[in-house]
Amino acid sequence: MRALHLIVAFFCLAEAKGISVEQRRKVVQSFSVRRNASSDTTPLQVGNGNFAFGADITGLQTFKPFAIMNTWGWHNFSLPTTPGQTSVEDYTGLEWWTHGRLVRYEQPNPTQNDISNWLRENPHRLNLANVGLHFGGHDVVESDLEEKTQELDMWSGRLTSSSRFNGSKIVVQTWADSDSDIVAVQVQSSLLKRGDLGLFLDFPYPDKEKFNAPFVGHFNLASKHKTTLKQLSPQSAQIKHTLDGTTYYTMIQWEGSEATITGPLDGTHRYVLAPKSSSKIQLVISFSPTPNFSSKKASYRQITTASRNWWKNYWTKGAFIDLTPVHSDPRALELQRRIIHSQYLTAVNSASDFPPQESGLVNNGWHGKFHLEMNLWHTLPFARWNHLDLFHRSLPHLYNQLLPSSLSRAEKQGYNGARWGKMTDPLTGRSSPGEINSLLIWQQPHPMFFAETDYLSHPNNLTTLQKWDAILTETANFMADFAWFNSSTKVYDLGPPLYPVSENTNPNITLNPTFELAYWRFGLDVATKWKARLNQTSPKIWGIVRDNLAPLPVVNNTYATYEGIPNMWIAAETTFDHPAQAGIFGLLPPSPQVDLTVVNNTARKIKETWRLNESYGWDFAMLAMNSLRLGDVEQAVEYLLHPIFKFDDAGYAVGGERVPTPYFPNSAGLLMAVGMMAGGWVDDEGVKLPEQWVREGARAEGFVVAL
Repeated sequence: MRALHLIVAFFCLAEAKGISVEQRRKVVQSFSVRRNASSDTTPLQVGNGNFAFGADITGLQTFKPFAIMNTWGWHNFSLPTTPGQTSVEDYTGLEWWTHGRLVRYEQPNPTQNDISNWLRENPHRLNLANVGLHFGGHDVVESDLEEKTQELDMWSGRLTSSSRFNGSKIVVQTWADSDSDIVAVQVQSSLLKRGDLGLFLDFPYPDKEKFNAPFVGHFNLASKHKTTLKQLSPQSAQIKHTLDGTTYYTMIQWEGSEATITGPLDGTHRYVLAPKSSSKIQLVISFSPTPNFSSKKASYRQITTASRNWWKNYWTKGAFIDLTPVHSDPRALELQRRIIHSQYLTAVNSASDFPPQESGLVNNGWHGKFHLEMNLWHTLPFARWNHLDLFHRSLPHLYNQLLPSSLSRAEKQGYNGARWGKMTDPLTGRSSPGEINSLLIWQQPHPMFFAETDYLSHPNNLTTLQKWDAILTETANFMADFAWFNSSTKVYDLGPPLYPVSENTNPNITLNPTFELAYWRFGLDVATKWKARLNQTSPKIWGIVRDNLAPLPVVNNTYATYEGIPNMWIAAETTFDHPAQAGIFGLLPPSPQVDLTVVNNTARKIKETWRLNESYGWDFAMLAMNSLRLGDVEQAVEYLLHPIFKFDDAGYAVGGERVPTPYFPNSAGLLMAVGMMAGGWVDDEGVKLPEQWVREGARAEGFVVAL
């Protein structure tokens, strides 16, 4: 009988004991983020996964225009006026020869440049507003503030910021509601009552750039959009913001002081709230796509209580690892810091109703759209860390929502089933035009990985089986049809054309990439088992393709990036970007087609020759998981603390030169790898930490095993 694969992994030298709530609190609060100046690249955030508020050193956006972003805030620029390119329907894409026939892909068409660019840029995610301190119209800069301190308490979700201006202290507390688009702010200062301090709200117009980092939107394009102020009561007001065809609403409620709100200031969309009767004011600022604000949490106290309760529950109900008893090895403390910060930041930025973009709710990358191949990294850690409620926020409804467009995409290309896009959005389901976007395939088996992970925690649960069935069926139908039977070799090939995980090969010659072949087998195998669990018969073609896929390509007793790759391990271009072949035994579970001798050789070759100093992504987490399955725990730790795998003072994963900071697949990858360290995997459950750490008292509990 199959056991529930939820383990409680206690470990220490003495008798195993659980980690108390008080100990969890001490560990979390020992890594509270403290700053004395604004960062130029990352804010400190409060949020809930679907909404986040990024703050500078004042606890607001006074000097640095960090973003307020959420799940529903999207905008379209006007369509082009070029004849023949004035509607989405005018776009035709580009045809490529694919196994003897022309297949139309969602790629930029040189004859349709304007509509191709529009589809790539739209829709894009909005920065909803900025909120900051208003110094009575005086030109104040950050250096004018003295005694600046700031602390983010991740146990409660409270951001406290303190400074002194002209001899008077200013203390700001910033909170986000646990389940709505609301930020609560309290400002205390004698400057308020004297009329020398207030607050502003400002509204930007969006960017067209691919990357908007560290800031999103323009505040000097007032003529391109419109705001209107409506006083609702003596202590509340509403601002309507209209940008082309997009409109949303901001409601401001205040208590603790009489105040007036006026604006916009000339040539701007900035409004000023001026308290006049007290040295303390509390604000609740809500955002909505309609003027009907449904949330009942209207008071500052209610928001702060909701935040405290949610975060305490998050830290106490999920899995936990405590490395703080380890004193002989400083790596343990740094790894613990990265773990705690990543847990907080992924909850704020990635625990969404839809996958996050790679920069979360901090700034915009790729116009704010999410990438379905990255969804595995973003979402899977919530399951491994036993936050299944957060795992299910987007799953499986994401795939149900994207299923119609994915079925249509496959049909137009002459395939059965559903072909999932790459760079997309929740509004349209379109895959943005791009050569890599249209030819990448490793996102296709992700639904199988998610479904099987769900099944591990709910074995033999009919509801689990039924809710994923249609998604897996159509995914497998495409995967089986996409594989091309090679009459010469008598096997089923993947590609060409395609891009592998590394995205750096010639798609016209990329054939049978190692990771994709292994993942294709895994996916078709899960789909077949899924039907059996439902007492249904799977289509025969699924098994035929699975059992007759091309063998994994081997060069000199190592796994190559793809079949026939020239000069593997010798040419510099073959040891650059994601070393995905490591994922076939690490990220993916073992399979009969994987030769462990070749896996070991490959791992050694990657360590010796791969240009990891030029990597920026989740490569290190994937290599760590490969090392763990191979039994090399020390190497796994080294990969997770590699000098290129950087996390800043607030725990944001550093993007580097090729992608902006933050880069949340790194944060999620770290948590996935640590989850394997703490919980193990099917058929090998339990701790995989350095023995000395265990002897000194490192312990963990509540992890769901990996596949």
